Amino acid sequence: MRIATWNVNSIRQRLDNMLAWLKERDPDIVCLQEIKCVNEAFPREAFEGLGYNVAVHGQKAFNGVALLSKLPFDEVAPGLIGDDGDVQARFLEALVSTKTGVLRVVSLYLPNGNPPDTEKYTYKLKWMDRLIAFSRERLKLEEPFVLAGDYNVIPTAADARNPAAWTKDALFLPPTRERFRALTNLGLTDAVRAVSDGRDLYTFWDYQAGAWAKDDGIRIDHLLLSPQAADRLADAGIDRHVREWDKPSDHVPVYVDLDIESR
Repeated sequence: MRIATWNVNSIRQRLDNMLAWLKERDPDIVCLQEIKCVNEAFPREAFEGLGYNVAVHGQKAFNGVALLSKLPFDEVAPGLIGDDGDVQARFLEALVSTKTGVLRVVSLYLPNGNPPDTEKYTYKLKWMDRLIAFSRERLKLEEPFVLAGDYNVIPTAADARNPAAWTKDALFLPPTRERFRALTNLGLTDAVRAVSDGRDLYTFWDYQAGAWAKDDGIRIDHLLLSPQAADRLADAGIDRHVREWDKPSDHVPVYVDLDIESR
């Protein structure tokens, strides 16, 4: 079972790249972020043609998350618990059945939070608190569970080429990293860090200032695994070569392989 996450930064602008990467990597489930379109505008036919079921939680011009799955969805639920007034499309949860039991997958797009001295950062921290509460409840189910997406969190200095440049950024501030640690301390495993301690495992390079050419990247796209999923961890990786393609997203896909028979 291969599960991947990718902030595509507009699905309609990145459709050709998306289809090429799907054929290359052949994931069973894909978590997408920043699709930047309403549900009706999502190009589902292109993915259904490759054998994927499609679930979308969209928003006009901003945000938006989606799930692609070669397995049928048993359940799909948009929105993160804890704030009924939050209308931003940042969270989509699904349950699928495998040959060995259920698998729960979430595609999330955690708020950026910049500038830190505004309510945007307050919203980010509250959103992370809600994510911690949600994860605590889901972990009680003791099932394979993958929490994947663009977290907008640089967990440690090793996750940035130039950590000093991020010290005043919402992605790297101490309260942000503290909440990420609180999340993983619930018992979730960072899949990429579980298989490598490398210092060049970046998933995002800004379009500005020649970041890609300088490899001035950061790792902010993560797949966190419940103990039941982590026990089945076979491999994880980052498809950084996709950043070299024509009209790329500023993020690249990240994937995990689990020893679960999908179909």
